[in-house]
Amino acid sequence: MAEKNKYFVVTKKAVPEVLLKVVEAKRLLESEKVMTVQEATAAVGISRSSFYKYKDDIFPFYDNSKGKTVTFVTIMDDVQGLLSDLLHIVADYKANILTIHQSIPVNGVATLTLSVEVRADTEDVSRMVEEIEGMEGIHSVKILARE
Repeated sequence: MAEKNKYFVVTKKAVPEVLLKVVEAKRLLESEKVMTVQEATAAVGISRSSFYKYKDDIFPFYDNSKGKTVTFVTIMDDVQGLLSDLLHIVADYKANILTIHQSIPVNGVATLTLSVEVRADTEDVSRMVEEIEGMEGIHSVKILARE
C-alpha cells in the first residue's frame, strides 16, 4: 500500500538551504523577474535538477492557504489587554476568527488556541504569526494545523 503524503509545518531555520532556494526560484519565476528556470536557478545558486526535484514539494506557508483554516496555540502571560491586542493583530491581517479557547491561567500563564479562516483578502499569515510572536507577554506561538 502506498504511503499517503504527510505534511509538516516547520520554521524557516529548520528547512535545508536548497529548499529555501527552490522557493526563491519559484518566486522569481512567478514575479516574471526571470523568464526561464535556467535563469531562476542560476540567480539563486542551485541546479535545475534540484529545482525540478523539489519544486512540487515546498511552498511558503501562505501559498495555497486561501479559504483554509489555520489553528495555532499561543502561550501567553495573563495580562489585561494582551488577548485584545493579539486579536487586533489578527483583525489587521484580515483573518476571520472562527474559534477562540483560552485556558484558565495557571501561575500567570494561559494557553490560547485560535482558529482563523484565511480569506482571499487575508494578508501574509506567516507575518501575522511572527508579529504575534514578537508581542511582549507572548511566550510562544505554534501552528497546530492547516486544513
